[in-house]
Amino acid sequence: MKKLLNSLYILDETAWLTLDGENIVCKCDDKEKFRMPFSNIEDIYCFSYHGCSPALMGKCADYGINISFFSPEGRFLARVQGKTKGNIFLRKAQFEQFASPDLLLVQNTVAAKLSNTRYLIKRSMRDNPQLDNDGMLSKCIEYLESGIEHVYEMCDTEMIMGIEGSCAKAYFNIFDRLILHQKKDFVMTARTKRPPLDPVNAVLSFLYTIMTSAYTSALESVGLDSCYGFYHSLRSGRSSLACDLVEESRCIAERLTLTMINLKKLNIKDFETQESKAVMLNKEGKKKVITAWQEKKRGTVIHPYLNEKIPLGLLPFVQSSLLAKYIRGEINEYPCYLLK
Repeated sequence: MKKLLNSLYILDETAWLTLDGENIVCKCDDKEKFRMPFSNIEDIYCFSYHGCSPALMGKCADYGINISFFSPEGRFLARVQGKTKGNIFLRKAQFEQFASPDLLLVQNTVAAKLSNTRYLIKRSMRDNPQLDNDGMLSKCIEYLESGIEHVYEMCDTEMIMGIEGSCAKAYFNIFDRLILHQKKDFVMTARTKRPPLDPVNAVLSFLYTIMTSAYTSALESVGLDSCYGFYHSLRSGRSSLACDLVEESRCIAERLTLTMINLKKLNIKDFETQESKAVMLNKEGKKKVITAWQEKKRGTVIHPYLNEKIPLGLLPFVQSSLLAKYIRGEINEYPCYLLK
């Protein structure tokens, strides 16, 4: 299993990363800001247009350290990675299976997403029973449970996607109720993606992007092609398989978003509104979210299939490894991650 190290996030838009021996050097305005040995780094997320030197990218590729590039606003741009790991037979099996994916794999993935969403709502109700005074949260839970049942009645992926979309709409219609504090500044009426139109959506989109990049790295590390998925449609430049696996764990990002707002670790000053009406985290806001995410990754969870404690940051690698086992035929069914 891959050792959990540290992710390096570069948020300064003027930053330039370069190589010095066995160290990553960060410079801003030609002045050295810090240096860090490769042994302390697992992957790099660069929110800067200046980027990295070719020598550093080559060294990272040799060491298996993936570099993900984003615009300062958080839009994914590109990825640099080393040689493909694993053997061609695993990828051949992946392409063959996902050309006509097992319907049960799709059903389980969507059912896991809806089940984990239901868990998040129930946990919020347990901590704050008054949230359900009018019964709206209970109705949403019932709708999600009905959706889980209907998923297994469908025999077509597009129909399953329709159920998922309907349940997601119902969920985000009540998401605003789970915000307990700063309600004047943090209002969410619907899920908006490209671009996010309010602070809540801005945090969700930012975390989803980071999670997708983490799953992309994990899938590539076990030898799978992160672009060839079984649920999301194929699109040039999109890690469709990473998007597939993120579905079952989206609730982690959603829970963290609620926690940061409710504990007032984020405030309205951590956001900026662009001329297009898009709302984005500013530099200070990104720092706060990334710090919270790093702390979250170090926390442990009991994996329901392995029945043992793992750092949350290893979840993408565990799920990717289990998916590879399923594709190789070592296990009969891919075990989705389920919160209990």
